[in-house]
Amino acid sequence: MHEKNYDFLTRMQEVFKPALRDRSLTPAEDEFEIDSNWNIILEEDASPLMIRAADDLHEFLFKSMKVCVGIRTDEVPGGKIILKTDAQGLPGNAASVEADEDQLCLTSANVRGVLFGVIYLEDVMRLRRAPFLKKGRYTHEPLARMRSTHSGSGLDDFPDWQLNAILHAGFTAIDVFVCGIDRTTRGYCNLNQLIEHAENYGLDVVLYSYLSCYKHPDEPDADAFFDHVYGSLFRQYPKAKAIHLVGESLEFPSRDAATVKKSEVETGSDGLQSPGRPTGYYPGSDYPAYIAKIRDTIHKAAPAAEVIFNTYNWGWAPLEARKKFLENFPEGVTLQVTYDIFKQNRRAGLACPVMDYSIFAEEPGFYFTSEVETAAALGIRDIRVTSNLAGTTWDFGCVPYVPVPFRWIRRMKILKKYLLEYGVNSFYDSHHYGWWPNPCNDLAKAILSGREPEDMEAFLRQLAARDYGTESAETIVETWRIWSNAMDHYVASNEDQYGPWRVGPAYPFLFQPVISRTMDEKAVTFPTLPQSYRGANIIKTLYHPYENDSQSPGPIRYPIEIRELQTMLSEWENGLVLLENALESMEKSKRPDGERLYALGKFIRNAIRTTVGIKKWWLANMHLQVASNPETMLSRLEEIESLADAEIANVKDTIPCVELDSRLGWEPRMEYVCDKWHLEWKLRQMQIAKQELSAYRKMILL
Repeated sequence: MHEKNYDFLTRMQEVFKPALRDRSLTPAEDEFEIDSNWNIILEEDASPLMIRAADDLHEFLFKSMKVCVGIRTDEVPGGKIILKTDAQGLPGNAASVEADEDQLCLTSANVRGVLFGVIYLEDVMRLRRAPFLKKGRYTHEPLARMRSTHSGSGLDDFPDWQLNAILHAGFTAIDVFVCGIDRTTRGYCNLNQLIEHAENYGLDVVLYSYLSCYKHPDEPDADAFFDHVYGSLFRQYPKAKAIHLVGESLEFPSRDAATVKKSEVETGSDGLQSPGRPTGYYPGSDYPAYIAKIRDTIHKAAPAAEVIFNTYNWGWAPLEARKKFLENFPEGVTLQVTYDIFKQNRRAGLACPVMDYSIFAEEPGFYFTSEVETAAALGIRDIRVTSNLAGTTWDFGCVPYVPVPFRWIRRMKILKKYLLEYGVNSFYDSHHYGWWPNPCNDLAKAILSGREPEDMEAFLRQLAARDYGTESAETIVETWRIWSNAMDHYVASNEDQYGPWRVGPAYPFLFQPVISRTMDEKAVTFPTLPQSYRGANIIKTLYHPYENDSQSPGPIRYPIEIRELQTMLSEWENGLVLLENALESMEKSKRPDGERLYALGKFIRNAIRTTVGIKKWWLANMHLQVASNPETMLSRLEEIESLADAEIANVKDTIPCVELDSRLGWEPRMEYVCDKWHLEWKLRQMQIAKQELSAYRKMILL
């Protein structure tokens, strides 16, 4: 059955899947069963959030387990689930459980801990596929201080159902892009109302700053200027938990000689590129004072607000420059560091670094390890990581998640080590590509806790059995293993992550010779919907290498990268074949989810084909344009035409995937970039390219 665009939102709203219970199961000796004779017991003066916790458990049991329990303030015969707070309870949002055959008591020092504890119990029953829980005493202890995410339903879109889904996925805060008072990327937004609604679901709000404050902190009018920008913001939103600052959206007129003297949005009088770095992209000597001024301004208005500064944009810089910045890092500010970006990788002796968010990097790069370890040694106590543990990256920019759980497990375990040893206890789990319900939600909750499963592969089998059926579980896990290993051959360059990886098979193949009487440019503006927030700005349509001084040049990288990606393609295909065979025997109720997993895998397979094709296309176009005789040029044209025909077939093969699952081809900021319409646009573009090939052939034969 075909989905229309945005139909995926209906599926996402279903937090509690119906009829998860397997009635063939019986409690083990150390378990007890909750049935409809049980009641949830609250104190008479229970807070709204405590009532939500009780309602949540009631709804889960009814919808997913077909058990109808009561909610009461008085005790009656039958089993009891007692929810309460105790100031002497476990610290933070931890909860303790004491349970026997006819009573379970869940206690935390605060109501949020009770709510998170209830969701933990739901997770246990969901995985068990029955309303069975363990007897005895045990705890639920989330180790992370904060886990935040952007919306999965649309950029800065947070209806109540999305807040509820975010809560159940294991996040504790939401990230909202703020462009001004009551203004987000969507336009008007009553942010105080959003903060209140988020609080009703036990969630904090982090304001991701898109505010301009182009003023040096030493200028005479700096106090008033900063107060106008940041003081007014927190006077308006005193309950906002934190503000997230990042260099690319936080420039100022630095006096450091290594930086550009004008804001990135201003142009020089002579039109020549400055040799310096824009201030948001370099750890200048006066940047710490700039951050300190922002901190002081905010804390005057809201003393408890957390100020977060993200060094993402200068992770490339030498350690000496970054260390000097950290030595002057303002007290009372949280340092945010990215896990994977700039991680160096060598292939056949060439430098092929990770240029943006990627699960190719299971282990962190030198930027992350050196930044965190230096910060900890300098006594910086609050450290946050851009982790992407929601399961999405720029690896495949318009898919709901990257289905490589073995890689995610390795990343999570490493981050847990940094949490315990270096205090990296706050996680930015997704950028604006948001999140989607997927195994990473369960893995992160399990690993970043005091009750990590001893056998993570067995845990994966349980997840696969829950979502795809017991008979298919082994095959699903093996498919995940194959795909996880295939990512060893992924290429994380800028031209790919801002090009074919970002929009998949909808990426245009532009014939590079300029055939024009009006001297037009070859790059086209990628078509995006009106509601897209500058989505076309982050898609580069004219494919060519984006070079930098830590990366080998494209012309010598591409043959190696093509070879690696062809290996990835072959391995990914092996996983697809395995999964396709499993679909035949999958339980009827699980089959739709199995088919969507297959469509996701096929979409990614076709994106790999597109990326291999565009690299070959660029090389062939370059060879064509430097050829010095007609025979060689005609031969190159044949090669280019063959690549065009293969890509046309690949695009057509992708259409059934996006018709089956409307989440494929969509990303919150860009909106749809690889739905059926965009794939048909690509087919039209390919026909134009073929017409240009024909015209160029005639030109060669003049």
